[in-house]
Amino acid sequence: MSSNKNYILSISIIGILFFIFGFVTWLNGTLIPFLKLACDLQTDAEALLVTFAFYMAYFFLAIPSSYILNKTGFKKGMSWGLAVMAMGALLFIPAALQRSFPLFLMGLFVQGMGLALLQTASNPYISVIGPIESAAQRISIMGICNKIAGALSPLVLGAIVLRGAGEIEIKLNAPTDLITRESLLQELSQRVILPYGIMAVVLILLAVMIRLSPLPEIEMNRDAGKESSSTKTNVFQFPYLVLGIICLFLYVGVEVMAGDVIGTYGKAIGISIDETKVFTSYTLWSMVVGYILGIIAIPKYIKQQQALALSAIVGIIFSVGVFFTTGYTSIIFIALLGFANALMWPAIFPLAIEGLGKFTKIGSALLIMGISGGAILPQIYARIVPALGPPASFLLLVAPCYVYILFYATKGYRIRN
Repeated sequence: MSSNKNYILSISIIGILFFIFGFVTWLNGTLIPFLKLACDLQTDAEALLVTFAFYMAYFFLAIPSSYILNKTGFKKGMSWGLAVMAMGALLFIPAALQRSFPLFLMGLFVQGMGLALLQTASNPYISVIGPIESAAQRISIMGICNKIAGALSPLVLGAIVLRGAGEIEIKLNAPTDLITRESLLQELSQRVILPYGIMAVVLILLAVMIRLSPLPEIEMNRDAGKESSSTKTNVFQFPYLVLGIICLFLYVGVEVMAGDVIGTYGKAIGISIDETKVFTSYTLWSMVVGYILGIIAIPKYIKQQQALALSAIVGIIFSVGVFFTTGYTSIIFIALLGFANALMWPAIFPLAIEGLGKFTKIGSALLIMGISGGAILPQIYARIVPALGPPASFLLLVAPCYVYILFYATKGYRIRN
């Protein structure tokens, strides 16, 4: 009974963490149009540096995070991750006062650093805290916490920082003197001070709570078996892990395209910023539906690799739907990609770390590096869209990613030697 209570408590604590980094991560969908307006950026490629700065932190910090976790253990590592995220949130205050886009990007990068440490700890933790066969189910529960927070965050931040954004945009585009224009932009920029100040306080309190919590440590070497340190000397001797890193890179790229770029896409096809600011929430609610189905179906009715294959097929269909439709219908298809994406992370991560034994932490860190796909794919999109247009650019970038994910779900994860 005591063991069961500890198991439920541990999952609940990790669920809170997933809620927090879901809330922080999916603020980017609102920050992209906000910073483009407040910092007077001229192109979408500049605005999408928001996702670039945030997700590239995972690439640079994932492996150092694994070494930190080896020294600190999971609980202290999670606490430090939250503290670093708080530092990133605090950087938004001077950035807003100076209306400095580079300083905003630095704040986002620092938040990404904290999240890299947090995710490097929490994802393998939730994967191995119970049977590996039901890991996708547990990660789906975490995904619901993550995406409900993500669906709420653009609504909350959008209501604060993009209130009356359409009207402000009209005023800025109208002929006006420099002092009035600067005053409008400064007022808009400073709207982030209160929400990010509150966020910093909450993150610091959570860091202390995690440090004092009864969250148990897990020995990652416990699952060392025939494919562990007894037969392998290098993490790259696990082909299914390497293919999984590529798979996760592409998955996060398409998830960010569906979640964060949807607003930019809507703006490009003529929809008002007052409407596009909440589009990210549509994608995330559709992901929540997918996670709920995953909890019900995995592993009772369907294996996690089968769920991944079906999700990839649905992703291909919906990305084609984006191309062949227009207006709000195409936006609906992008939002529905959230449903297709929902079960991908829960399936890819456990498939890629199964049997790594003592290499689990470094393998997890390499997978977390794959989150940098969220930095790269939106930048590619921003650079090809002027020549090809939004629908064709979206299809040509997203559909091949789903094809590779389908390959990993059917063949790639089985490649052991």
